[in-house]
Amino acid sequence: MNLTENPEGSSSDEKRRLQVVENKSRELKLLDVLKDLNLQALRQLVPANIACRYKIVPVLQASTGIEFAIADPTDVDVLDEIRWVLGTEVVAHRAEPEQIEEGLRLIYGLGADTVGRMLGPDVEGKYVDLTQHSASNLDEEGDEASIVRFVNELLIESLQARATDIHIEPSETRLRIRYRIDGILYEVSVPESLQHLHSAIVSRIKIMANLNIAEQRMPQDGRIKVRTGQQALDLRISILPTPFGESVNLRILNSNEVALSLDNLGFMSRDLSVIAQLLKKPHGIILVTGPTGSGKTTTLYSCLNKLNDSERKIITVEDPIEYQLQGITQVQVNPQIGLSFAQGLRSMLRHDPDVMLVGEIRDHETAEVTIQVAMTGHLVFSTLHTNDAASAVARLTNMGIEPYLIAASVECIIAQRLVRVICPHCKTIETSINGRQQIIERLLGDEAPMYRGLGCDECKQSGYWGRTAIHEFILMDDEIRNHIVSKTPANELRQAAIDKGMISLRQEGIEKVRQGITTMDEILRVTEEATG
Repeated sequence: MNLTENPEGSSSDEKRRLQVVENKSRELKLLDVLKDLNLQALRQLVPANIACRYKIVPVLQASTGIEFAIADPTDVDVLDEIRWVLGTEVVAHRAEPEQIEEGLRLIYGLGADTVGRMLGPDVEGKYVDLTQHSASNLDEEGDEASIVRFVNELLIESLQARATDIHIEPSETRLRIRYRIDGILYEVSVPESLQHLHSAIVSRIKIMANLNIAEQRMPQDGRIKVRTGQQALDLRISILPTPFGESVNLRILNSNEVALSLDNLGFMSRDLSVIAQLLKKPHGIILVTGPTGSGKTTTLYSCLNKLNDSERKIITVEDPIEYQLQGITQVQVNPQIGLSFAQGLRSMLRHDPDVMLVGEIRDHETAEVTIQVAMTGHLVFSTLHTNDAASAVARLTNMGIEPYLIAASVECIIAQRLVRVICPHCKTIETSINGRQQIIERLLGDEAPMYRGLGCDECKQSGYWGRTAIHEFILMDDEIRNHIVSKTPANELRQAAIDKGMISLRQEGIEKVRQGITTMDEILRVTEEATG
C-alpha cells in the first residue's frame, strides 16, 4: 500500500495545499486496500458518526496522524475541521464516492451513521433515555436521532442484496441481523452498539405494521406495504418473544419481480405438458408439496394466472395473501374472528366458483371440506408440507381422511424444491477431482461436463445467482389409486410411481446439472434424503 505521509511543516497552508493536490492525483483504490487491512482496528481510529458525517474512510494510523480516503482531498477547510474534531494530524487520499460509501459499510456496518448519531460516545448514558421515547414520536425525532432512517436503510440494503427475508435476532451480548439470499442466510455487518437500539427498532417495525407496541410477551404477525423508487414491496412481519427481546422476521415480497408464468419456474418441457393437461380437468385436487420457502405458492399462483379469464370464477382462501391477483377473489384467513380455511371454503361455495385455491391443508376439517369441494365439481389447488410427493398421501391419512376419498379426489401431487443457479458472471467448467467428484461422475456419467461458479462480486463470492425449481409428479391412475386404497406405505407408493415413469426430485436435479444450470453439490444438499 503506497500511502503518503505529511511532510515536515505541514502546518503551512501552502504546503498542505501542495500535498492535497498531489494526493488528488494519486487516486486510492479503496476497496482493494481494505481487503488487506484489519477492519476492526480501523474502526477504532475514527468514530462511526464522524466517519459517516465527513464521508471519510480510515486506512492507516501513521506516525504523523491518521490517513484516510475522502472524495475531495483538496478541500482544506474540511480537512482542518476533521483535524480539529479528531484532535490529530491527518493525511487525505482521494477515492471515488461509491467506494467511500462501500468502505463505510465494510468497516462500520449497515446504518453506522444513524446508530452513531443516536447513541453518541456515551452509550450507557443514553440507553435509558432512548428506550423511553414514546413510539408515537419516533417519526418526529429528526435526522439526528432517527430509528426511521435505520429501518429504511435496512430495507433498501436488503432489496439491493436480493434478500427474501430479514432476520433480526437478539442475544445476550449482541443483536444479529441476517439476510436470506437464494435460500442461504448471510450475516450483515452492523455496529456492535446496535444492541442498545433493539427495542426502538422493533417498536418502529411494529408501528409500520400496525401492531401492538405494548405487547412484548405474545407472538404477533403483521404486514407492511412500502415503496422505494418504482418498486412496490409487501413485507410480512412475524415477531416472537425471546429471553433477550423480540425476534423479528421480515419476509420481502417484491411484486415487481414476480412473473407469474409457468415458463419461468424451472419446469421441464415434459412437466409443462402435464400441467397443461391438468389445468383442463373440470374437478379434482392438485396438490403441491414441499417445505416452507420452496415456492409452492408461486407455482399455484402461476397455475391460477393461466386459468384466469372472463369465463371462470376463481376464489382463494389464504394465510396470508402473498400477492394481489387481478381478476381473482382472494380471502384472508382470520382465526381471531373464526374465519378458518374450512369456514372460508364453505362460504366460497356460495359464490359459484369454478376454481378454488386453499392456501394450505393444515388439519382434518380443512382436508375434509377440500375433498368435498373437489368431489362436487370444482378444481381445487392446495399445498401440503411433506418431504416428497408420495408422503402427501400418508399426511392426509394421518389427518383422518379415508384413503378411498384421497384416491377419488386427488388428480396429481407435485413435490417441489428450490435449488441455486450457477452465477452467469463467474461460471466455469469444474476440473477438480476428489472423492466426492467420483460419486458425482458416477451419477452424471463420465462424458458430462460439470460447471460451477468461481465466486465474484455479483454473487457475493457464493458462485450462485438466483434459484430455479426441481419437481416430481405423481399422476393418479387406476394402479396408483389402488395402492392408495390399499394403504400402501409411502416408500412403496413412491417406488410404484417411479416404475411407472415418475422422474424423482434428484433425477430431475441431475438433468439440470447436465444442462449446466446448477451444481451437483446443490442437488445433493436439497435432495439428500431422497432415494430416487
